[in-house]
Amino acid sequence: MEKSKIDMFMGMNYENFMPDDLMKIKEKLEKMDDDKIFLFQSIKFRKPSIILILAILGIERFWLDDIFLGILKIILSFCIVGLIWWFLYLFSAKKRAKRHNFKKFTQAISFL
Repeated sequence: MEKSKIDMFMGMNYENFMPDDLMKIKEKLEKMDDDKIFLFQSIKFRKPSIILILAILGIERFWLDDIFLGILKIILSFCIVGLIWWFLYLFSAKKRAKRHNFKKFTQAISFL
């Protein structure tokens, strides 16, 4: 793939992935044909900066397409276990969003 297209994709999405995942993504993009970059430009990645707000509200699991755990978290939020769970997830929210984005990217690549 053309270097300018890879750089454009990486520049637009650098905050959506972990640094080590960015290197893996770059390697995979370099091996692809030029016409397939449009497939990845249409993917809507989750913004890690927004997930923190959703984690405070306790609804980030729904945003990360994990409906069962989202419902369980809301039900448990009325007891001590749920409050501890909510507090711990505040600190890992951005990391989970970046992992979700990388999983989405790898799923899209597996269809090619």
